[in-house]
Amino acid sequence: MADERLWRRDKAEFGAGGDASAGPLSEQFVELTRLLLAASTPAQVLEQVIDAAYRVVPGADLVSVTLRSPDGTFHTPVSTGEVALELDEVQYRAGNGPCVDAADKGSPGYIRSEDLTAEKRWPDFSEAAVRRGYTAILSTVLVPDAKPPRLPGALNIYSRRPGALDSLAQDTALLLATHGSLALAGTAAVSRAELEAGHLRRAVESRDVIGQAKGILMQRRGLTADEAFDLLRRTSQDLNVKLAELARTLATRHTELDVP
Repeated sequence: MADERLWRRDKAEFGAGGDASAGPLSEQFVELTRLLLAASTPAQVLEQVIDAAYRVVPGADLVSVTLRSPDGTFHTPVSTGEVALELDEVQYRAGNGPCVDAADKGSPGYIRSEDLTAEKRWPDFSEAAVRRGYTAILSTVLVPDAKPPRLPGALNIYSRRPGALDSLAQDTALLLATHGSLALAGTAAVSRAELEAGHLRRAVESRDVIGQAKGILMQRRGLTADEAFDLLRRTSQDLNVKLAELARTLATRHTELDVP
């Protein structure tokens, strides 16, 4: 809890322009560099990048990565939440959106919208994001100098607060994307099969543990399956904890917890 309070304080100071050079934020960048240098696969690199973005980018509530296959199709191999997959897919189906625009060969390097409630560029995506409670997005190009069969992608950061993803968040995200791009260049070519296999394994594991947590809530609270899932989802959002992590805590420690 003490470490978490330090992180929240340091992240707030960073967002306000304070000097966090000696705090956990700068330490996270040092640790990220170490981890990226040690990463041997694209999947490991991307997991480290989204985890760091979630921790250090001011205003970040949800993070994902957009990549493209050799045929140009988009996919999201890693994310910090299932909602990111859904919102990314809205853009892929529509053929436009910040993720898609940032990964375009003519991209200026980043695409940002500080208030999706007033955004006119991507009506389908903006409506879906606002409906899910996300009102700002920042996408920065990933692997900008990619050569076939690797195509440019994007690091995508969603926020629930209009205006939270400002120029400071943009600079931090661009730095993270640069770290990630350099690390990816040092690994084997991005393999969609490898990334999707890893994502499938995580998806199955998450589904299983969420099912266990739902069963515990249904038994202890007399809830239906839908009601149990809604309770987990709301609690996950309120605590700013990934749904799968919350479910895993409940499933493994339910005898110690007094479920409200």
